[in-house]
Amino acid sequence: MRGRVLRAARGFLGTPYRHQGSRAGVGCDCLGLVRGVWRDVYGTEPERPGPYSADWAETGEGDPMLAAARRLFREVERGDARPGDLVLFRWRDGRPAKHCGLLDEAEGERLRLIHAYEGAAVVSSPLTPGWARRIAGCFQFIDRS
Repeated sequence: MRGRVLRAARGFLGTPYRHQGSRAGVGCDCLGLVRGVWRDVYGTEPERPGPYSADWAETGEGDPMLAAARRLFREVERGDARPGDLVLFRWRDGRPAKHCGLLDEAEGERLRLIHAYEGAAVVSSPLTPGWARRIAGCFQFIDRS
């Protein structure tokens, strides 16, 4: 399953950043990247996030992205996360998860992260210590066949 997810995620590389978008080559944000990969892997989305502002997680109640990940994916320990797994990030302790991406294969000893980079495009960038310390959770796509 992780290989299918990784291939789908790599198909988004270079896709321009578009808030609420979820289409490879057309535009997506970080959540849209995951939604597009989900559709590629499973067909249809199990739920839609509805409209959200760019700062939706900062102004809403609870931790909606983390709650959705726990409903739809299998949570894995950080040390067990592998390429093709979903990773959620929070900018500060006590704040909701606000960014997500998919782990990519390592370059040297450091894993990479495929994510929609605001103001740019979907990229594969190193999972630096600065990113790693902001991880809120890691999740595996479930084999539904």
